Amino acid sequence: MAGKVPNLRDEMKRVKSEVDRVILDQVLPKSSPVREVRLLYTMMRDYPSRPAKGMRPFLCATACRAAGGNEEDAMVTAACIELFQNWILVHDDIEDRSELRRGEPALHKKYPESLALNAGDALHARTWEALLRNRSTIGLERTFRVMEEFSRMVDVTTEGQHMELAWVASKRWDLKEDDYYEMCTRKTSWYTVASPCRLGAIVAGAGAKVLSDLEDFGTKLGVAFQIQDDSLNLVGDEKKYGKAKSDDILEGKRTLILLHLLSAATQGERDRVVSIMNKRRERKTRQDVAFVLGLIDRYDAVGYARKRAAELLKDSLSTLEGIPWKGDRKAVGLLRSFAKFAVEREW
Repeated sequence: MAGKVPNLRDEMKRVKSEVDRVILDQVLPKSSPVREVRLLYTMMRDYPSRPAKGMRPFLCATACRAAGGNEEDAMVTAACIELFQNWILVHDDIEDRSELRRGEPALHKKYPESLALNAGDALHARTWEALLRNRSTIGLERTFRVMEEFSRMVDVTTEGQHMELAWVASKRWDLKEDDYYEMCTRKTSWYTVASPCRLGAIVAGAGAKVLSDLEDFGTKLGVAFQIQDDSLNLVGDEKKYGKAKSDDILEGKRTLILLHLLSAATQGERDRVVSIMNKRRERKTRQDVAFVLGLIDRYDAVGYARKRAAELLKDSLSTLEGIPWKGDRKAVGLLRSFAKFAVEREW
């Protein structure tokens, strides 16, 4: 199908609206005669009800169209990807001691931490239950293929999250750029780009070549996306970004920006940065954060990282152009537009 490619943000909003309808009206319960269970349901609906970009379900629905499938057939899977995103954000915010999520207090700041943790577990369980709804639209075989891909996405994402958390817990700084890329591939690439695209293509019945190319496309773009996310955490507009500025420094995260800074800094500067980053979040002072930010600016560490993100974007677009699509060419154009947005966005 030829013609002008629709506006990316309009399409993302449209898909997100459909996904929200599935999640809030069909998947997540609204009420219970038991007061405590009503509270659980309220907490489960909290993050899904907050404004969000809806990138992952958009990629699922759009890749399905590009591969020759029906977008409606991908909606349950797309909704489950968004549920998965909300589940891991609840847990991620607890693990990182984050204050904000999407411009509002993190769930564990609104409610007792134990209850927030349980609400995340409940979202996880509902995700797998909802995936079974695919049987009536795409059949049993493709439903199992979707669930296999979903399982891989969950496994790899939690491996990447563990890598990052373990680096902080062990105060490890003998890391190279390749270590960061490996962590990002596992933590970010699979659940942000590769699996959403592959899941949509699986729903459409795509073959091995398309799925393999989407893995390559998603891996590269996912790392570039994470680099931009790391950059926005330091230099972005907090109101647009929706998370406290410089949180990555407070959390002690190992980013490409920090690794470049450590490789460029003097020994004295490096020692002080490591000392600051190894402090517990509550012990870091404004002066500590200002010192690290000053060095990041001095050594143009954000510029270095964004240059690498631009290179990864170029490589991912090259892969995208070589995929043997059988469906809607406008959808392919939207995937191209999304790739550029993911790396050039300011929110």
